[in-house]
Amino acid sequence: MQRSDNKTFFGSIALALLLVGLPLLGVIAAGRDPAPYLEIPPVTRYVAHAGFSWSWFCFFATADLLMIGGLLGAIHCGQRNKTEPIGAPVFHNAFPWWGWAGMALCLASWLMAWKRFTWFWLFQPHTFLPIWAGFILVVNALAVKRSGSCLMLRRPLRFLLLFPVSAGFWWFFEYLNRFVQNWYYTGIEGMGPAEYSYFSSLAFATVLPGVISMIDLLLTIPVLGNGLASCRRLHLPSSWWVQAICLPAACIGLAMIGIFPDQLFALLWVSPLIIILCIQTWTGQPTLLHPLKIGDWRPVVVPALAALVCGFFWEMWNYFSLARWTYTIPYVQRFHLFEMPILGFGGYPPFGLACWLTGALVVGDLFNRENAH
Repeated sequence: MQRSDNKTFFGSIALALLLVGLPLLGVIAAGRDPAPYLEIPPVTRYVAHAGFSWSWFCFFATADLLMIGGLLGAIHCGQRNKTEPIGAPVFHNAFPWWGWAGMALCLASWLMAWKRFTWFWLFQPHTFLPIWAGFILVVNALAVKRSGSCLMLRRPLRFLLLFPVSAGFWWFFEYLNRFVQNWYYTGIEGMGPAEYSYFSSLAFATVLPGVISMIDLLLTIPVLGNGLASCRRLHLPSSWWVQAICLPAACIGLAMIGIFPDQLFALLWVSPLIIILCIQTWTGQPTLLHPLKIGDWRPVVVPALAALVCGFFWEMWNYFSLARWTYTIPYVQRFHLFEMPILGFGGYPPFGLACWLTGALVVGDLFNRENAH
């Protein structure tokens, strides 16, 4: 037991050093000044992105279509295997009063975010937090309506802990974005480092609670719940050479995103995920891929779908807000849905898996609701 604990501890230290240190070491090794990559607020534009390219567009479109095809195939499997829940019929539970309060908060904050009331100018840049606080309440209320319980009520202390963990989680992706500059913020002009860090942390704190709550809600749908739990079993290679190839490749890619930001920007979402899975395997911990061996596809499919759903609302509510983000993604900067180039939504499924890997450390297993209390 002691040896296992030590291995987990050192694995966690190695993981943190790799994820944070590799991109910075890459730009330092390339002879660049690291200071701009650590700038707060992040306002300096130092990456001149490549223009639109049909060849790259087709490449990423193919990757997105393969990913969508995999998700649709899994959903089809879930449709075949679904069984209706035993007990109270779906939607026969009352919609809680705090769900209505969350809906009112969300709608009112949405109005304030998109309108430019002169009397509201001081608070105009800070509407992200109340919109998503209302959204999180509504999602949890819908879970109660469908199943009689929700994450917020089952595990209130762990749910609250998601908020500070979420702030640190998204700050990490903000840090990685400094090396590729795929998005930047407007409406934050005049904010100093302390003010920007404070208000940004409040907004970032809603990311994990939103995605993890959406996972909990989606699991109440029979197709995505018990349906995906009984799909085809997959044989996963467990040989050491798989890690020996994947881990160095992911590390090299993460180290080079600042040197080749146009060519490697997608690794911002993929490399951390691969590194985490490899470290978990090395330390003997089960990964989110392990349930695939017994035909349980939920830990892979449901977080990916949850991030896509949340991503739609993130992009929609951002569109007319005063403090907002704008994308500068090389090669695919066409055919937008809101501010996001349509192919950019392909980053949400792997991001959803990263959300689940982090959120599960806080809230535990959500995939066995009968044991979730």
